[in-house]
Amino acid sequence: MLAAARELVAEPGPEVALDEVARRAGVGNAILYRHLPTRADLLVAVYADEVAELCRPPAAGVSPADALFSWLDAFVVHVATKRPLALAATEGPTGRRSALFDQWHASIRATASDLLRRAQDAGAVRPGATVTDLLALAGGAALTGTDVAHARRLTALLRSGLEAGD
Repeated sequence: MLAAARELVAEPGPEVALDEVARRAGVGNAILYRHLPTRADLLVAVYADEVAELCRPPAAGVSPADALFSWLDAFVVHVATKRPLALAATEGPTGRRSALFDQWHASIRATASDLLRRAQDAGAVRPGATVTDLLALAGGAALTGTDVAHARRLTALLRSGLEAGD
């Protein structure tokens, strides 16, 4: 069900019909509603899965610099394409973001911090760069790029500014 929901949320966006999710997943509406009774529950489940995927550790044998910059690329694509889902999944009735938003942000920040520290420890990234710098620059690229390809290009340019010089 979650895979079908992810596909459908990526197509029309957070306004996807729950009945369409059940149909695409090949399950009855009752099964979907038992596990995900509301659209909000569906959006939270889909976005939680997206964040978990983003925060997975890099493959073994990848250099710390490549792990960091590969993750940054994925982060930029995530922000550029998942922002409406993140906002829809975390908006409370008062217009304020839920505690889940803070938890997801903390997971993303912890992942970025770990990858940055490893790259710095390996001497591959400037020692003065902070996780706040990294996320602000990458987030800026994601939000101001004209499209995903442009945002990725901007992020690639960040690499030359962040890599430690010889």
